[in-house]
Amino acid sequence: MSASARLSACGAALLAALPLAMALANRSSPLVVGLAALAFLAAGLVEDRRATLAALRRPLTTPLGLAVLAFLGWCLISFAWSPFPAVSLRSAGEFTPTLLAAYLLARLAPGRLPSFAVPAAALCTALAALYVAFGMLGGLPVQKALGMRVAEFVFNRPVLTLLVLAGPLAFAAFAKSRPVAGTAVLVASLVAIMVSVSGAAKMGLVAGLAVFALARVLPRRLSIGLVGLGLGLCVALAPVEGDLLQRFMPEAAHERLVQSSSRARVAIARSFGAAVAADPWRGAGYGISARFAEAPVAQRLESEMRDLLAVGHPHNSFLQVWAELGLPGAMLAALVLMLALRALAGWPPGARATALALVAAAAAVAFVEHGAWQAWWTAGLGAAISWLREGLPRVSEDGTIR
Repeated sequence: MSASARLSACGAALLAALPLAMALANRSSPLVVGLAALAFLAAGLVEDRRATLAALRRPLTTPLGLAVLAFLGWCLISFAWSPFPAVSLRSAGEFTPTLLAAYLLARLAPGRLPSFAVPAAALCTALAALYVAFGMLGGLPVQKALGMRVAEFVFNRPVLTLLVLAGPLAFAAFAKSRPVAGTAVLVASLVAIMVSVSGAAKMGLVAGLAVFALARVLPRRLSIGLVGLGLGLCVALAPVEGDLLQRFMPEAAHERLVQSSSRARVAIARSFGAAVAADPWRGAGYGISARFAEAPVAQRLESEMRDLLAVGHPHNSFLQVWAELGLPGAMLAALVLMLALRALAGWPPGARATALALVAAAAAVAFVEHGAWQAWWTAGLGAAISWLREGLPRVSEDGTIR
């Protein structure tokens, strides 16, 4: 076996192990994806340095690539008025290396994955899902035995990782004529999500399944247009999310969602929305949500609005972009999303439906859950895109990178 093949096998083993690693240690995905990306980068440079570098450069010269670079550039520019440069730098230090690793993995892994990768990933996914289900239904016995913190939400990150990985991995499995592996991934992930306490994962599952079904029956342009409309509304309505929910969300819905702290989430969204209204043009500065309550813009708000700015982030990635990066950041983020959807227009129907389902599931989670720059989420999306591209027929089996 050549050095390139050995390195690719190492990267594939790490990629396959990601869901199990997250189930055992729910912050491990950035490390796993980073090591896998380095392995595939080394394999590519050993095999054909020129082709590998060209494969990495090419997407950055497309409209989508230029939009992404513009968005990242605006994040960097916002350091100039960040009231807490050290906090901004710390956020960038978490997000940027993982984003780079996710990009390397998504570009270099497809086409280099050995034959064992898909069944190994399916096995690791099934084991991860079984571990989550065993823990949830058995009262977290492993955590109790090891003297760890006993809290059901410890599995939220693992099941959200399963949510984004399941469809793309199953798609790759069916594309590689491994239907048993693909079915196992879908069933195991479904069980883990349903027994978990993550309302965001369940919401993402519903959104992903609905969009997949629609994309399989609707014309290409209509399905992409509907998802684009949904993403556009996520961006446009984020600053007024809290006000809309306070006005129109019935009390019965709050009672049903008491475990999800829906009232607190509405109040948090209203507070960050007020901060956006107070400074909509440039935002408070990249990555400062952890200390947003101390930012100058927060001092302009009424005291009841300031209190909940201390929660760390608005639990809505779209709203966080607005609050930290202002109108330019929101517009650039929307442009990136729309161009990404346009890039799916030429994909085969099955791949396009799976990709749209991934976008819908990820957007649903991002609208109600974690901070925008969290590395574990970025790593999971990078792995999901890698499996999705692995199933595309345009990635040749001999390892050629296109």
